[in-house]
Amino acid sequence: MSSSDTITHARILKIAIPIMLANVAVPLIGVVDTAVVGQIPRAEPIAAVGIGAIVLSAIYWVFGFLRMGTAGLTAQAEGAGDRGEVVALLVRSLMIGGLGGLAMILLLQPILALAFGVSPVEQEVEDLSRRYMQIRIWSAPAAVAMYGILGWLIARERARSVLVLQLCVTFINVGLDLLFVTGLGWGVEGVAVSSFVAEWSGLALGLWLCRNALKHPSARDWPRIFDTSAMRRMALVNTDILLRSLLLEAVFLSFTFYYSAGLGTVMLAANQVLMQFIQVMAFALDGFAFAAEALVGQAFGAKAAGRLRRAAVMSSLWAFICNFGFALGFWFGGGLIIDMITKDPEVQSNARLFLVWIAMTPILGLPSWMLDGIFIGATRTRDMRNMMVISAAAYFIAVSLMLPAWGNHGLWAALMVSFVVRALTLGARYPSLERATEAEA
Repeated sequence: MSSSDTITHARILKIAIPIMLANVAVPLIGVVDTAVVGQIPRAEPIAAVGIGAIVLSAIYWVFGFLRMGTAGLTAQAEGAGDRGEVVALLVRSLMIGGLGGLAMILLLQPILALAFGVSPVEQEVEDLSRRYMQIRIWSAPAAVAMYGILGWLIARERARSVLVLQLCVTFINVGLDLLFVTGLGWGVEGVAVSSFVAEWSGLALGLWLCRNALKHPSARDWPRIFDTSAMRRMALVNTDILLRSLLLEAVFLSFTFYYSAGLGTVMLAANQVLMQFIQVMAFALDGFAFAAEALVGQAFGAKAAGRLRRAAVMSSLWAFICNFGFALGFWFGGGLIIDMITKDPEVQSNARLFLVWIAMTPILGLPSWMLDGIFIGATRTRDMRNMMVISAAAYFIAVSLMLPAWGNHGLWAALMVSFVVRALTLGARYPSLERATEAEA
């Protein structure tokens, strides 16, 4: 990885483009999962896979603090030239990820009881979802540990390694989906087994990609790995991001699992189809947010405010250029994509009715996604936590007002409100981030 102080367009694109391709591969798994069971001309299997995947993904993404915290701290250690801490951070993240995944397995039954205790889904959908989750939960240690590996690779600008890792997981998952579901007729259980095999395969490849670091003496320097001050800093950063992630997941989980389910199985399935668009879009545009994480973090670690500002501005500029392509593509081609994902006529017509909100999402959502990356790189996680509190509150207030008045249109409008509020509040805190960098110098 280059240690140059120069932030160029080429350097940003070298990080962002492979990660964009890699990130698109992640939600494509969800698209394929939905599309495979969508060939069954009933809404219940689509809703079941959607509910099951959302519950597990929500819990996995609670551990998203591991990717974000590892990325910010590693980038700063890299910027400061501290190779030993860079390696120690990888080992710490793997340990936390493995333990977190084991905790999920042990807590599966309470998770299921809580999830279906508050959701108004129909009994058939609940039964299918339970079968899906009871299989897939066994890959939780691998899935969570991979967050740490991804954050570490991103911070070190190893974007091609991220691309290889994500494509491996995607191709294995998609191939096994086609074999188990389409070929062998395993249904929802086949989707779960595909994800299980893909996630453990991804962890194995991730460890191989990090093999040189794991051979470094610092990877076995246990006093350094368990250094009190370093562990305390990692804990503080991760706790703030965890709280922020919990609030963000409360927004998305309530959107699908509670509010959409309350509108009926067909509307739940339609919103699940539309949510695949947002997942693809957000993950792709996060390529530039991840570039900001790495470059802002290195600048912050090197105490270079000018580099930090240039990294933030230039990565955001490229993201804004790309996001209009998504808006146009979803507006003109969204109907065709919907028809490819689901064969149920009612689900198709309802999804088309609310496609306008998907076309608006790149414009309204991108500022908040980019600011997240900038603040993660600088590990200004307290600001992220506090601004997420405000935006989540705005979302739930908006839902309470808009859903009764406008139905599903009101639900989508409330989601857009949460994006805008988060962008405005984080934007207001950005000047303090630059001041903190200058104060460190």
